Amino acid sequence: MIKNFLIINCTGKNNIIALRVNNNFFLKKLQTNIRNNESLVNKIFVFVREKKANIDKNFSVIVNIGPGSFSGIRISLAVAKGIKITKGSKLYGYKGYDLGEFNAKNIEILIKNKLIENNLIKPVYIS
Repeated sequence: MIKNFLIINCTGKNNIIALRVNNNFFLKKLQTNIRNNESLVNKIFVFVREKKANIDKNFSVIVNIGPGSFSGIRISLAVAKGIKITKGSKLYGYKGYDLGEFNAKNIEILIKNKLIENNLIKPVYIS
C-alpha cells in the first residue's frame, strides 16, 4: 500500500506537484513554461523540505507518463528516476486520463484501483 508519496504532473498543462505525508496532502501549482522544467528539481526539493517529508525506501514517487509534452514528461521521469536511485524510493507511473481532476480524492482512487504502473517507463506523448 502506498502511504507517503510525491506525485509529479508536468505534462505541459496545469503542471502540479503534490505530496502526501502522514495523511496530510499538500499541492503546489507550477508555472507552465520552459524555465519551470529547468527548475523542477529545485522546486521539488524546497517543497519536500518545507513539508518535512522523509524520502526513503518506504516513500513512493508517482509520475504522469502521458499523454503530454515530450520534454515535460522526460524531465519528470528523469527527476523521479533520480529520486529512486539516490533515496531508494519506489517509482510508479500513471496515465493522465486515468486521474481526471488532480486532487487528493482522485489520487487515492487511482492508487486504490491499481491504475498506477510499476513497470516503467513507457511514456505516451502527443504531437
